Amino acid sequence: MKKFIVVAIAIMMVATLFAGGKKEPAVEAKKTITVGYAQVGAESDWRLANTESFKTTFTEANGYDLIFVDAQQKQENQIKAIRNFIQQDVDYIVVAPVVETGWETVLTEAKNAKIPVILSDRQMQVSDDSLYLCWVGGNFLKEGRDGVKWLESYLAEKGRADEQINIVDLQGTIGASAQIGRTQGIEEGVAANANWNLVAQQSGDFTQDGGQKVMEAILKSVGADNIDVVFAENDNMAWGAIDSIKAAGKVPGKDIIIITFDAVHESFNRMIAGEINCAVECNPLHGPRVDEIIKTLEAGGTVDKIMYVTEEVFDEKNAAARINTRAY
Repeated sequence: MKKFIVVAIAIMMVATLFAGGKKEPAVEAKKTITVGYAQVGAESDWRLANTESFKTTFTEANGYDLIFVDAQQKQENQIKAIRNFIQQDVDYIVVAPVVETGWETVLTEAKNAKIPVILSDRQMQVSDDSLYLCWVGGNFLKEGRDGVKWLESYLAEKGRADEQINIVDLQGTIGASAQIGRTQGIEEGVAANANWNLVAQQSGDFTQDGGQKVMEAILKSVGADNIDVVFAENDNMAWGAIDSIKAAGKVPGKDIIIITFDAVHESFNRMIAGEINCAVECNPLHGPRVDEIIKTLEAGGTVDKIMYVTEEVFDEKNAAARINTRAY
């Protein structure tokens, strides 16, 4: 009997040992997604807001490791960054291309490495669009056309629809998607209105200093009295142009109509002050949209090739009512 009891106790001890030593199923660690982002640079307030949108979205808390590169507006720097991302075997590459052409070789390298490439803001011209996964950004051609529509309506309202209207177009970086689309929209408007004349068209490279210098030169060559409208293809160039217009003895927003693109917070201040008449929005908050794309793909879903962000047109009539709603 004692032997039976001893054996029984031994069996119970062995069972307890195995039960106590049993490991619970391991909880799989959440995957950190590595994203390499090759940004154009820091040439404008819009670009700074765009960068901040990515940095605040692609955080460790949100499951990301962001490798950020400022290309200082040089395509060769972006190409080098993309190759470094490939070497680091990132999960996704995001690039806001400086210009549209010259990307086929490096995108082919990314495709061969099986790393999806997402384009943000600006587009690329490639012979094989499977070299990138998708594009997120503003509809730049529509933005240009929206600026033209606003001007047509404004001139009609002011009783100037039949006047000869001399227009200056301060272009962005030549070859950039925003420049190509906005320029095309403006040129279409000039062609469609027989009494509109494009008296000067020159690049200010999307910078405030560039806009000021180019506008100063145009004012000297064309004459301040011979300019009715300035289209500035981004806000920073508009601010620079305003300084030159003031220096020439003219009142921006009154003597010369100012239409700008991007619609960052400072341009709302200037619309309220009467220096800018119209600001066509280009929404820089792309980070959350790219985050949504990546999470859709990680879940096994598919995404559209082209995805536009929502954009509006603002002017001196609604700027004061909308300024406090602006996030950039």
